[in-house]
Amino acid sequence: MSDGPVSRLDERLGTAIRTGGFPSGLAEFFADLGNIAVAVPVLGAAVVWSVVRPVLPDDPRRRQRPLAAALALALVPALVAPLKAAIDRPGPPGMDGTGGFYPSGHAATTIVAYGAAVLLLLPYTRFRHELTALCALVVVLNGFGLVRQGYHWPLDVLASWCLGGLLLLAVAVVSPPSPPGQDPPRPRAWRVRGGSGR
Repeated sequence: MSDGPVSRLDERLGTAIRTGGFPSGLAEFFADLGNIAVAVPVLGAAVVWSVVRPVLPDDPRRRQRPLAAALALALVPALVAPLKAAIDRPGPPGMDGTGGFYPSGHAATTIVAYGAAVLLLLPYTRFRHELTALCALVVVLNGFGLVRQGYHWPLDVLASWCLGGLLLLAVAVVSPPSPPGQDPPRPRAWRVRGGSGR
């Protein structure tokens, strides 16, 4: 993780991405998607949405989902900081020269915040696949931006994706979304009143 043939290969890949000529401004925008000031409000909006939207009467997970999502994001710094200190991997050239770059806190924040937001919104949309694909795209672009801008090595990002994936799996197990075949609940005013069946 911090020295050896795998890390040297990782550094060569990171250098190739960093010097590959991809526009710096766009890469910086992608990297910024993992900032707390951007990612946390996205999850916060999803939490509020999932709390205030009407739900099916027999849905016992209404309160569990937002709580599990918020807890997963709160666990990111609690897990990342000790790993950074224990592994103490040096960053790419141009950083401050100290260790503590593995895993990436920004990449972990991105996958958990956006991924948990998707898990919260899945019961309320018919566009489940599109929403999931958009989240995956945001996560990948953020990781690419972090490497392109020289903030992290590729393996720093990959480790965060693995860690974040485990946290999202825990959220899904504790509070799974509605079954895919089940229509998302709609406000009462949108529902067509049933007649006598004629």
